[in-house]
Amino acid sequence: MKQIMLFILFSMILSGCSTLMTGLAEITGLSLLHDRRTSEEILQDEGIEINAGIELNSHDDTRKQCHFNVTAYNGIVLVTGEAPTETLRNKVINIVRSIKGVKSVYNEMKIAPLSSLATRARDTFITTKIKSSLSNIKNLPGFDATRVKVVTESGVVYLLGLVHQQEANVATEIARRETGVKQVVKNFELIEYQQ
Repeated sequence: MKQIMLFILFSMILSGCSTLMTGLAEITGLSLLHDRRTSEEILQDEGIEINAGIELNSHDDTRKQCHFNVTAYNGIVLVTGEAPTETLRNKVINIVRSIKGVKSVYNEMKIAPLSSLATRARDTFITTKIKSSLSNIKNLPGFDATRVKVVTESGVVYLLGLVHQQEANVATEIARRETGVKQVVKNFELIEYQQ
């Protein structure tokens, strides 16, 4: 039991640090070296995520009864998590849709009991392993792992990014091979390959 609690704590710390560092890199422009989004698009995506979190947490029912994650990439927003009722799930989605800059929303919230800390820790671990595997790709010219956003929710992996077909195929295959992955959902925006 003690080992499980340490694993959960370690995963939560890693998740928080990872999120903080990613946000810092995007805000300071470090990711602009490889990102296919413009600096304005990156900042708008960050704003969407921050504003959605603020708005969703300002409602007692969504804050206390729901577990939600909002991920924006090029104005496309993925909402994952759990809500106890369809009414609350719809409320979360409608709030996210109302945020300035949102082009479309992928509603992947489940009507289910809230996931456990152990499940969330496993999801963080899966995401970390996939990101690590993506960063080790050497045989795909021009590929940069920072162009693929990975989100894991209850063992389901969601992939976002502006990528060409070959990059999407390789990233999908890497995610599918990872231990603990139940399903891979591709939410990529495909672009033409340019040398």
